[in-house]
Amino acid sequence: MTEPTAARSSLTAVLDALEEALHAARAMPMSSSVLVSRAELLDLVAQAREALPAQLGRADEVLSAADAERAAARADAERIEAAARRRAAELVEQEAVVAQAGERAAQIVREAEETARALRREADDYCDRRLAEFEIDLGKVLSQVQAGRAKLAGRLEDDQA
Repeated sequence: MTEPTAARSSLTAVLDALEEALHAARAMPMSSSVLVSRAELLDLVAQAREALPAQLGRADEVLSAADAERAAARADAERIEAAARRRAAELVEQEAVVAQAGERAAQIVREAEETARALRREADDYCDRRLAEFEIDLGKVLSQVQAGRAKLAGRLEDDQA
């Protein structure tokens, strides 16, 4: 029947097991309906519910890691910018290199800002990819739960008729 919960810790594995149970279910004669083990499907739904908090926890970890990377990038950018400003101030004090120092300081600031923007983009892209994967997993769970409920509702209507 179903594997133990420890072996099915991932939401995807539980969804695969649900799909497998539906494919392996015995077909009703002259109908598109199938007979499934209520206990088996309820067990798989329970496993999915158990796995879901773990998936949410992993998403929170990904977001926290991205926030930490973004903060580190921002700190690096601020450090680089502060260093550039200090260096520019030193160069301004020297008469012969005033113009050159202004250009170099501006270049360093631009490079620091570009680096900070690139790091922010990378962190945001990483978060977006991870959230998209999580959204896909949740969408699959939702569609399977809705399909299961629709089948159960159909059976209830058939039983009442």
